[in-house]
Amino acid sequence: MNIRMAIVIGGVGRDRFGPAAAAWLTGRAELREHLDVDVLDLDEAWLPPIPCERPCVAPPAVRDLAPWLAAADAFVIVTPEHNHSFPASLKNAVDWYRDEWRAKPVAFVSYGADGGGALAVEQLRPVFAALDAVTVSGAPAFRRRRPPPVEAAEGLLDRLIWWARALRAARETTPIWR
Repeated sequence: MNIRMAIVIGGVGRDRFGPAAAAWLTGRAELREHLDVDVLDLDEAWLPPIPCERPCVAPPAVRDLAPWLAAADAFVIVTPEHNHSFPASLKNAVDWYRDEWRAKPVAFVSYGADGGGALAVEQLRPVFAALDAVTVSGAPAFRRRRPPPVEAAEGLLDRLIWWARALRAARETTPIWR
């Protein structure tokens, strides 16, 4: 059974390097057998800001995206670094969902100036851990928009696929994750 990987482009508006970074990883991922790739650009998702505390009625855009995220076995978050952190658009997308991230691996590809987005990734790790997601080690980074080595993508995909298979098997056999 194929692994379904969802690449989520987290930066919106002014900084549109995210699609290029996602394309870099997608190009490597599409060479793999048994791996299906979907790309979601939050710039096109039109998720509203969270208007109320849970529980609340999710707007149509949120309801439309939920099945797509739920069907994914693994995620790659493509994030810029803004003000030494990740963008609000990404936090908003994470906060609208809970079950969709639970017990699934989350990897990162980042971009930024000298640090290549490392601060954004390090702040995202505990956010996803709080949602019972497993963050994958390593995070290829585009420093000043220069691509990381191809080996960085290959290693990330290897680890992500391993975790996706292990966690899918655990979700299917462990009642707590159903």
